[in-house]
Order: sequence, then structure tokens, then C-alpha cells
Amino acid sequence: MNFAHERTATVRPLEGRYGPWMLLVLLVGLDVLFRIAPHAPNVTPLAATALLAGALMRSRILALCVPLAAMAAGDLLLGGYDARLMAVVYGALLVPALFGGLARVRRNGLWAVPLAAASSAIFYLSTNFAVWLFTDVYPRSAEGLVACYIAALPFLRNSMLGDLGWTLALFGTYWALSKALGSPTRRQGGAPSQAPRSAFEMGTSS
Repeated sequence: MNFAHERTATVRPLEGRYGPWMLLVLLVGLDVLFRIAPHAPNVTPLAATALLAGALMRSRILALCVPLAAMAAGDLLLGGYDARLMAVVYGALLVPALFGGLARVRRNGLWAVPLAAASSAIFYLSTNFAVWLFTDVYPRSAEGLVACYIAALPFLRNSMLGDLGWTLALFGTYWALSKALGSPTRRQGGAPSQAPRSAFEMGTSS
């Protein structure tokens, strides 16, 4: 038995026909629920679910659909805003889905923590640059851009706390379920039985 391998927080892509689609529905539903429910500004699971989708889904396109579908559904319920700002927000939320592939390639989910922090920083820099560029709230000067970033620092703190907290919760839940469902049980006579490797492989066809 390789104990060193068992202690590693490995990330395996979902197998089977229905596993990725089940995950997409669950993650989008979670995102929409916590977007429309009362919450602190910028504290949502959107970046964390995109990161998890990128780590677990072999299809990059399907992983990118998670934040796009969640944002579109939420905006239909909550209402939209300036199309240029929306485009930047949507684009910034694609970044963690792309980052998730790095955790999958390295097969180590511990990469999710720094990737979540990097996603928060990119969201902060890109969306506030768009606010400065596309609105009249701040003068279009270096001083105005600095003022915009300074004013948004509380939102960066919330994003960091929310993204890191949700990332730890979602990846921790995945690892716990995968360990519970994937740990081989001993049959009578000592031979290990084959169990699903992932929480989402149950009921799927190869």
C-alpha cells in the first residue's frame, strides 16, 4: 500500500457519460442559490465552483459553461447592468475554470488554494479597471485609477475570503466523498472490491 500517495490530495477527472453533467447542474444550482440569497458583497461560490469544474471535467468547454451558465441565470433573476462591465465580469470568472485544469494536470488539489487567490486578484484588477474605464465614477487619469482600486479594497478582501473559503469547502467535500466512495472494501476472503474512484462516477457508464 502506498501511504504517501493516499495522503496526497489527488484530483481525478470525472469518468462516465453523466458524471460531468451531474456536476455542472449541481455547481450551477449552488451558484445561483447563493447569488440570489442574501450574502456579503463578493462572497459567493462562483470562482470556487469554476475552479472545481476545471479540475474535474475533461472537457474545457463544459467547465467554462459552469460560470457562464451561473452568471446568466443569476442575471436573469437579478437583472443586468452595463453590457461592457458584464462582459468583463463574465470573462474574469472564466479564469478559475481555466486554472482548474492546472490542478488536474498536476493531480494535486492543493494547487486549488493559490489558484483561488490568483483568481480573486485577477477579478479585482480586471473588473475595477473596467469600472474606471467604462463609468464616470472616477476621472480617467492615473489618480482616478488608483482611487478606484483603493476604494475596492474591501471587496478584494471579501472576494479572497469567499473564494478561499468556498474552495476549501468544495474541494474538501469532493475529497471526502471520493475517499468514502472510492476506498476498497474487503470481500470475504480478503480480496478488495472495485469501487468508484470519484463521488460522481456512481451510476455512470464508461
